[in-house]
Amino acid sequence: MPYSLKEADIFYNLSPKHLEQIRSISTQMVLNKGTVIFEENSTGDEMYIVTKGSIDIQVDPRMLGFETEPRPTTIVTLRKGQIFGEVALVDQGLRSASAKVAQDDTHLVVIKREDLLALCEQDYELGYLLMRNIAADLAFKIRGTDLMVREQLLWRPSEPPSTQPGD
Repeated sequence: MPYSLKEADIFYNLSPKHLEQIRSISTQMVLNKGTVIFEENSTGDEMYIVTKGSIDIQVDPRMLGFETEPRPTTIVTLRKGQIFGEVALVDQGLRSASAKVAQDDTHLVVIKREDLLALCEQDYELGYLLMRNIAADLAFKIRGTDLMVREQLLWRPSEPPSTQPGD
């Protein structure tokens, strides 16, 4: 089944030729709800693009030594046009979260790190545009995470109104 890459934010301003080059190194997966694509703290060398359906990105507080319920917590649900796993393209470090299919008949485009970097080396314009767009996507995600952290640090439960005489 054909899929459209131009709907993904990271392919903004790429020419049809560039999109075809990317399509040539990508594969498609169709998965059902509950399928784990990768686990938190696992290694990875692939980036994923949601072309249909949705993906839950989850963190597990147990990874930090906390014994809490519920265990895995969904921090964001990604939909058509959004990417995940892109940090593996940059540093080849461990995955910072798990990715789990949230909806039956979810379609993903998969791009391997090695193939994408080789393509970027062959076509510097494509490489520049793509890496710029990935950096913009990562910056957006970092800003969102920063806001969530600030909210958690600054949140204080409201105090009940005082019933003391003279208040």
